[in-house]
Amino acid sequence: MPDPIRVRDLELRFGERTYVMGIVNMTPDSFSGDGLLAGADPVEAAVTQARRMVAEGADIIDVGGESTRPGHEPVSAADELGRVVAVVRALRETLPGLPLSVDTSKPAVADAALQAGADIVNDVAGVTAGAALAPVAAVHDAPYIVMHSRAEPVYENVVAETVDDLRVALVAAEGQGCRPESLIVDPGIGFGKTAEQNLALLADLGALRCLGRAVLLGTSRKSTIGKVLDLPAGERLEGTLATTALGVAAGIDIVRVHDVAANVRTARMSDAIIRGGWTEGQRRQ
Repeated sequence: MPDPIRVRDLELRFGERTYVMGIVNMTPDSFSGDGLLAGADPVEAAVTQARRMVAEGADIIDVGGESTRPGHEPVSAADELGRVVAVVRALRETLPGLPLSVDTSKPAVADAALQAGADIVNDVAGVTAGAALAPVAAVHDAPYIVMHSRAEPVYENVVAETVDDLRVALVAAEGQGCRPESLIVDPGIGFGKTAEQNLALLADLGALRCLGRAVLLGTSRKSTIGKVLDLPAGERLEGTLATTALGVAAGIDIVRVHDVAANVRTARMSDAIIRGGWTEGQRRQ
């Protein structure tokens, strides 16, 4: 079992329950249609959304300033900094004990966000860029999420190769100063994989446990759900909840989601069944 990680007021005790990470997209072109950048006051909109997510049970808020949907327009570091840093600073002032994550692939953005009050680096190019943000995370002694992806969805065995790629990235991250216990892996559902490959990964998430690290699962509103159910992004909640429940059964530790309340309830019920330990009258810790 991975060692616990203390982040602000939260101790992540992996294996005891599933933690929920709420998504705050500071973009105009999010695939899920929830980007906040187009509003009159994006920072205030982000704070309002984060407050709502926390009230619904989110443990962590993840702030991103660049869409990662297929065909997205790349964003410069300067533009991404402008989208993210003020939001992180406002969230830190408003919610001082809340763990904050920055979703980026750029060292400058990760460093500035951590200086502004973020706690966790969520590296969406963790595998493809060879854990390039690991030195930034190491300097700040921040937990580091390494996400899997490939430029092309070419695999002989998607599960085994995803595990192997993540293992290489973990070694690279440790070699650049990250403490092993601070590392978290993400199989990268929807990144450099076909729908069939995503389903194969979801069917065997337990294989990631051999890495000895906490596992984050990000399936919320993803296109694979849309293809299976033939539904647009805004109607994929039930499909997302199915993957959350199956993820808990496979031993994942964190789910990254848009719809916090429903996923919190799904995770809590799944935890009670799979992890055990629930008693009548017990409150969530």
